[in-house]
Parts: sequence; C-alpha cells; structure tokens
Amino acid sequence: MNISYNWLKEYVDFDLTPAEVAAALTSIGLETGSVEEVETIKGGLEGLVIGEVLTCVPHPNSDHMHVCTVNLGDGGEPVQIVCGAPNVAAGQKVVVATLGTKLYDGDECFTIKKSKLRGVESNGMICAEDEIGIGTDHAGIIVLPQEAVPGTPAKEYYHIQSDYVLEVDITPNRADACSHYGVARDLYAWLVQNGRQTALHRPSVEAFATDNHDLDIDVTVENTEACPRYAGVTVKGVCVKESPDWLQDKLRAIGLRPINNVVDVTNYIVHAFGQPLHCFDADQIKGRHVIVKTMPEGTPFVTLDGVERKLNERDLMICNAEEPMCIAGVFGGLASGSTEQTKDVFLESAYFHPTWVRKTARRHGLNTDASFRFERGIDPNSVIYCLKLAALMVKELAGGTIASDIKDVCNAQFPDFRVELPYRYVHDLVGKTIPVETIKSIAGSLEMKTVAETPEGLTLDVPPYRVDVQRPCDVVEDILRIYGYNNVEIPTTLHSSLTTKGEEDKSNRLQNLVAEQLVGCGFNEILNNSLTRAAYYDGLSSYPSDSLVMLLNPLSADLNAMRQTLLFGGLESIAHNTNRKNADLKFFEFGNCYHYNKSKEDPERVLSPYTEELHLGLWLTGKKVSNSWAHPDEDSSVYELKAYVENILARLGLQMHDLVVGNLTDDMYAVALSVNTRGGKRLATVGVVKHKLLKAFDIEHDVYYADLNWKELLKAVRNVKVGYREISKFPAVKRDLALLLDKQVPFAEIEKIAYETEKKLLKEVSLFDVYEGKNLEAGKKSYAVSFLLQDENATLNEKQIDKIMSKLIANLENKLGAKLR
Repeated sequence: MNISYNWLKEYVDFDLTPAEVAAALTSIGLETGSVEEVETIKGGLEGLVIGEVLTCVPHPNSDHMHVCTVNLGDGGEPVQIVCGAPNVAAGQKVVVATLGTKLYDGDECFTIKKSKLRGVESNGMICAEDEIGIGTDHAGIIVLPQEAVPGTPAKEYYHIQSDYVLEVDITPNRADACSHYGVARDLYAWLVQNGRQTALHRPSVEAFATDNHDLDIDVTVENTEACPRYAGVTVKGVCVKESPDWLQDKLRAIGLRPINNVVDVTNYIVHAFGQPLHCFDADQIKGRHVIVKTMPEGTPFVTLDGVERKLNERDLMICNAEEPMCIAGVFGGLASGSTEQTKDVFLESAYFHPTWVRKTARRHGLNTDASFRFERGIDPNSVIYCLKLAALMVKELAGGTIASDIKDVCNAQFPDFRVELPYRYVHDLVGKTIPVETIKSIAGSLEMKTVAETPEGLTLDVPPYRVDVQRPCDVVEDILRIYGYNNVEIPTTLHSSLTTKGEEDKSNRLQNLVAEQLVGCGFNEILNNSLTRAAYYDGLSSYPSDSLVMLLNPLSADLNAMRQTLLFGGLESIAHNTNRKNADLKFFEFGNCYHYNKSKEDPERVLSPYTEELHLGLWLTGKKVSNSWAHPDEDSSVYELKAYVENILARLGLQMHDLVVGNLTDDMYAVALSVNTRGGKRLATVGVVKHKLLKAFDIEHDVYYADLNWKELLKAVRNVKVGYREISKFPAVKRDLALLLDKQVPFAEIEKIAYETEKKLLKEVSLFDVYEGKNLEAGKKSYAVSFLLQDENATLNEKQIDKIMSKLIANLENKLGAKLR
C-alpha cells in the first residue's frame, strides 16, 4: 500500500526524514519496501524562474519571432531570448527556462541550450503552460501578474512541493493499518516509546449539521448478519466537476487517478481512514428507499465495468425499491455512481461482515479497495465519523446542502475486546523483563484502555478495529513490536548448536537447484570415477597429456590419471547405454577436474602446481522425440543443448546478453561456442563432439556436450541480486525484420548490437527463420529476427517504436553490413 509522507504528517507530528519513517515503520512490523520521491509536476519546475521582459523587438529574419531581453532577477546582465509566441511584449512578467533546464513532454525530455534561431542567439526560453506542465494552453506564453518578483523560482511561485511515497507491505492481519491514519497510529506509538514529542490528530467533524430535510431517503437492512451497520446521508444541489489541485495531488501521489470532486472525496476517505464509502446518484434511487438484502440466485446484475454477472443468493446487495444498485462492499452498479449530470447524492458508509464480502469477491473474481478492507475487518465505530467528514467535504468542494439527517441502522454492538494480561506472561513470552510502566505506556499509545490494574497484571480493553488483537499473546506481540525486537538482548548462553554457511554450502545449494532443474527437463544424473585413462588425452592441445595429474601407483592403465575434463566419463556412460539399446540420452554430472602445471612447482609448497575445479557436464545424444503418436521423430541438436545451458545461466541470475558469446576452435569439438564474462573468464563451452573422439568409444550418433566451470560461475553470480517485479500492465510490441547478411555473421552479433542499441525497452531478440538458397547473393543468408519492445510504465506509441527500430536498423547496417529484404 502506498503511503504519502506529507499526508501522514497531517495526522501525526514528527520531524523524521522519509527514510527514517520507513525504518521506524519496518521496525514495528509495517515493512516498507521502498521510498520514492514524487512530484506534482515532472521535473519539479527546477531551473525555471520568474523573469521580466525589458525589451521586445521583431526578429530581423522572421515575420513572427521576437528578440527579447529579459531580467532574471539574479543581479546579472539581462539575457537575450528569441521568442515565437504572439503575445510576448515588453513589461511582462514571464516564466523563463534558463540554460540547462530540463523540460518534459510526456516521457520525452529535452534540455534548454544556447542556440541560434534564424541567426540570432537565444539564451533560454520563455514558456507556455503546456511546456512546463502546469496546464494545456499553448496559444501563447504565460503572462504573470505584475506583482510577480523577477528571480523567484517558479516552483516557489506555483507552490510546488515534493512528496515521498512509502510502499508499505500490509500483512493480512493488519486491517487497521490499511490507511494513512492507521499507519499514523502505529507511528505515534513508536514516537512515544522513543521519547519524541508528538501528537495524534484527525480532522474535526463538529461542523456537521443538517441544513434541511429536502431529500430524505429511507434505509432498511433486511440481512443484519451480513450488514451489522449501515448509515447514509444526502447532499442536495452538488456541482460535479474536477477536484481542487490539493486533492488531485494527494490521490496521484499514491497512484490513484482523480475522477471528479465527489468520487475523489470517497477515495480520499478510504485511503485516509480505511472506511470505504459509496456515492450514489440520488435520482437513481427509485422510491427514495435503500434496502440492504440478498437477491434470488441467478439474478443478472451489470457492474461498473460493464460486465453482467449472475448473483448468488449469498451476495449482499444494496437495492432501491425496484432493483439492485451495488454489490455491498465490493463493486458498484453501472447506473449507481455519480456523473457530471448528478445533482443530488446519497453517501453510504457501512460495516459489512468480512466473511460475506470475502466470499462474494471471490465468487465474482473481484478485488477492489473496498473489498480489500471490508474482508479483513474495518473499524465499525468510524462509520459515522467518516460519513460526516465525507458530507462536509462534498459540501465544501461540490456545493449543495446536507438535506437529511444521518440514517444509522445499527443492529449489533461492537464492544472492545477484553484481555487479561499478566506481567509474568509478558516477560516469559518476550524473554526479557520489560518495566511495568513501559508496558502500560505502550498499551496506552496503542489506544488500549486499562480498565483494571493489579500487582500481577493489567485488564485491557482493545478497540474493535484491532481485529487481530483478542488474546494475551496478541497484546504481547503488539507491545514487543513497539518496544523493539532489537531491544531484546540475545542471551549469553544458548541451548543450541549454531552453524554458519560458507562458500561450500552456497555451492551445494545452487548445485541442488540446477540439478532439480535438469531432472525436470528429463536429464539423468551420472557419477563417474575421477580416475581415468591417460591415453584419452594423447594428442589433445586443449587438455595436453603433460597437464595430467598422474597416479604413482595406479590400479590399472585404465585408471592411471586424474581427469582433466568430465567429457570422457560421460562418453563411457553413453557407450555403455548405447550398447544396451538405450540410445536416447540426457546426462549431467557435477564433478571435480584436476590439472598439473609444471611451471608453478615450488619446493616449499608441494601442492602449488596442482589445481582442482568443480565442473558441470551435460551430454545429449539420440532423439529428442521418438515413437510418439502426437509428434514426428526429432533428433536432438546442439541448439537444444544450448537452450539448456542458457536456462541454467538464467536460473543462476546470468543473462546471455550480459555475457560474451563467441565461436570456439577446440580439438574436442567439431563446432562450438564459448560463453565468457565481459572480463574474459570462461564460464561454459557448448558444441558437437568430434567424430574422432566418438569413434574411440564406438559411438555412431552425434553427441552434444557442454562444460560449465562451476568455480567461475559462482564468482560471476556472487554479486547477482535476484529480484522480482510485477508483470507490466502495458502491452508489449513485436517488430520483425528480414536481414540479408554475410554467411559468416552469427545471430549472436545481431543480438549483441540490438541490446547495445536499446537497453531499456528491448526485452527480447529471437531468431525465427534462416534462409540460404535461391534468389540470394552468393555468400549471403537471410535472418528473420523478431524484436520485443515493452515499456514498464506506459504504452509505447508508434513514434517511439519507429524511432527505436530506425536506430536499430542503422546500427545493423553500419556494423554488420545488413540489408533489409
């Protein structure tokens, strides 16, 4: 839930910075994930000042521009600015964007620079409303009253204030904290406990009074179980229009879109005090009678989103004398809300049973701000307060008169929760003796009333809005979170054994993670002997024989050396299975490889020439699909293996476009790729094993092998932070290009250039066709490549897309000689 820092300060007094508030809230159980600065106007009008036009003469080379000298009020010489607005004139007070100022047009940003317009130097810009974001008028520049003082920053003149939004993660039990005032209550308790001067306050509703009885609407609650309390009041003669800036700014700061002054009041109340309200157009309440009841099974009802839903007999509805108008506590009906034509409104404030609301919301697949709060349990005693405040705000912002008494139908009592709290129980559960006065102080700051006190403990009344605090252990938890978990010292003696996780533990955890992934992809894990035949390495340059760690007393010639690579052990396993009619194989193995480097010999350090490295080997051979009625037989391929390697790297947090992929010349592979870090460290190799090696094992089918250096992988992922983000609400856009290139150009080069060209919006580059043959120039091939673009914060328009694609095409042409087909 988003909490506005400035809004929070309206309810509780404090002098903490936004970061300190976030830390305080996190320490008391309201975990704050992020703190972001928000501006009512993008850029905050930084660099804009009030100026005075001293002179204004026609431009010598233009029939519509003027050359102006402007006093910026900084004590320096007036600056010369060329202005094309028709209404510019000497003596005006204007808004000036000085050199270096950044102006925004949607997501586009441009910087004001010294320039020449038709041969005349210009050192700034005199601005129109739409150019600085305070309006939409572009007919001319902004002309300010003569009282405006040159040199005044525009953000001061327009009273632009920055705000900070705290993203607070509300746990399901904390329904009371689903509002600014709810968070303020908890922060108040923390401030009191930490000796800060503070006070908790909320707007007064003493001014509420009924002006007349011109619009009485009766209220009847038939289902008192589902609706223990229902209240309403009418306001007559309202003018529905835009809300004032202060209210719009509040709602926008927390991510809400302002609608109109009446609806915005209800949204303000729910986020300020956690009480959902609904505003009905009184003219739509037929018979001037509101009835709270259920409807017959299967009754059709069209909600605000235009969807017709079939009601369940357990769906509580707000009805008029003839038909349902709203799903109680969940969603309004299509004709129930207020519009610009609305003149009279009926404000609803109620307490609906959490279980009824939760089940209805689930049945219809709806999740709204109202249902989120009702299904967790709101404060039944704030129903009337919030209704009065809403009526006063509607009257203030939309005009009209309060045209009825409050109709409060209350069919239940909402007593405080009585809790007996022995001091000894608190000490035992916390693990520390907390002073009695501290316990009483914290309980009081959390609005728990002490109704009795003995030397052994307290009898407390917990307010009904704390639906999660009804037992002694709940009260102890509340006291402890305000007291501070960090204030409970760790005992000097622990009756447990402690272990610490080292690099080996981290490696094992990641090995298990990758192993589970590979098994899920149909691989079998193998475990081969680290001892191998030295003859396998004869004549190899990639793993020379003189780098073998030889055994002094081998059991046989087949086990006379330590392996340098996992490859040969896997080929032995493939040969063993193939000879037994099991030719379609996927193997993987984690194992150590050993190397000897004669140049590092040191008499004082006997082991210095020897190294041991953990590797992961993958083998693929035979058919990917065989004997399937739904799919023709398909051979395994190196591309399939490459995909498995990419998935492993992705699972560890490494993306291919952050790595360097290149062709590899190796006497182990017929053709291969290497995957390196940007620093040149080899992470993996993938390729087709040479037939010469396969022949030594009597293997007739192609074998595809990948080798991953686990030690280097662990280093590469050491600083990788795995995070998550919500799925974008904005659609992705796909664009395809058919590119004619030289045959030797690999797809990896296209991919690399694409990601270098557009780092923010390009999400994926994929190859879906390769063509070589007729109608192509000699030595050429055609790649069909798909580019996926997506902005996480807005819908991409054609202008943005075309700009990116044009830049992409230009780079491919310049760097690879690509041509569009």
